[in-house]
Amino acid sequence: MGAASEVNHQNGAMETASRSNKGGEDTTNPAIPTSEGQKHIDYKWWIRVFIYIFLMLVGQTAATILGSLYYDKGGNSTWMATLVQSAGFPILIPIMIYFSRSKTAPRPSSTSPSFNYLALLYIAIGLLVAGDNMMYSFGLLYLPVSTYSLLCATQLAFNAVFSYFLNAQKFTILIFNSVVILIISAVLLAVNSDSDGGNTNVSKGKFATGFICTLGASAGYSLYLSVNQIAFEKVIKSKSFITILNLQFYPNFVATIGCVVGVFASGQWRGLRAEMRNYEEGTASYVLTLVWIALTWMIATTGILGLIFEVSSLFSNVISTLGLPLVPVFAVVFLHNTMNGVKVISLVLALWGFFSYIYQNYLDDVKGKRATPILNNVPEAVVVEIC
Repeated sequence: MGAASEVNHQNGAMETASRSNKGGEDTTNPAIPTSEGQKHIDYKWWIRVFIYIFLMLVGQTAATILGSLYYDKGGNSTWMATLVQSAGFPILIPIMIYFSRSKTAPRPSSTSPSFNYLALLYIAIGLLVAGDNMMYSFGLLYLPVSTYSLLCATQLAFNAVFSYFLNAQKFTILIFNSVVILIISAVLLAVNSDSDGGNTNVSKGKFATGFICTLGASAGYSLYLSVNQIAFEKVIKSKSFITILNLQFYPNFVATIGCVVGVFASGQWRGLRAEMRNYEEGTASYVLTLVWIALTWMIATTGILGLIFEVSSLFSNVISTLGLPLVPVFAVVFLHNTMNGVKVISLVLALWGFFSYIYQNYLDDVKGKRATPILNNVPEAVVVEIC
């Protein structure tokens, strides 16, 4: 009975170590390091996470400001605004070639999904991306900035629900605090944004359309994050950077094709030449604005998928919501918008929510280190027969 109890205790330690991960989720780490290598691997993980955070915040903030500039200077094509959000995927080709030839690139195995299965996955995610981007474009066109921002803040709440049911996300007090604080930060920013103006001269029908589209886009974006996490963990099952690039390249390729079809089917392509000619900053500025929007969204998407890959879809959305208060800060510098106390408070709350989530990851990391010595003392093979 004592031996059985000891084995149960050791098995519990093994389960604790394998289930302790960087987001509090019920997933398995790619490797459980030994006590000597633990510190080195942890540092590498944190470095990767902060690189992805940087890419996401820089890309999202720049893309949002440039998108606002596109509309402010005379752009009015919703399909073009949607197209550029996914059209930057060709810049990934040389990066994909380099990493596919790397020695660390994953090799096909018996557990790898079939080509048809992957194609279906990429097409489904790509169509979701295209539809989601289009709904965001309609929302920004028909709603005042305050209402639009307020509805966009609901994506974190949607993602919390999807993460719980689809990704088995565990909610601790710190994670719950982070989600609530970030939602309050975004809502505070939205209520204050009346002073920045907005498109309020629309009919009730268009307002309702914009409201429904923005709410649907927030839910769609949250679903997109959770589906990508499922794809990483349950379908592709590969721990490499080329996996992130593939899940970025092919769905955006599909989304771009869908948007090109939409541009021609809607007839908006006929007005693009006049839009370019009448752009306030000139034709060259018009082209460069669209190019940089496409590039910055690709940078942001790399960060988004990297954070899902390394942590979770909920954490990726937390960082996305953190970026909302950063936009007014940079808009003051580049667009000469006004900065007031409410925006500063919103930024402070966003940082509070962010560091609350980071601290939860730190606690998970410490918990994993404490469980590792116990795991190292467990024999590689223990066979117990109870008659």
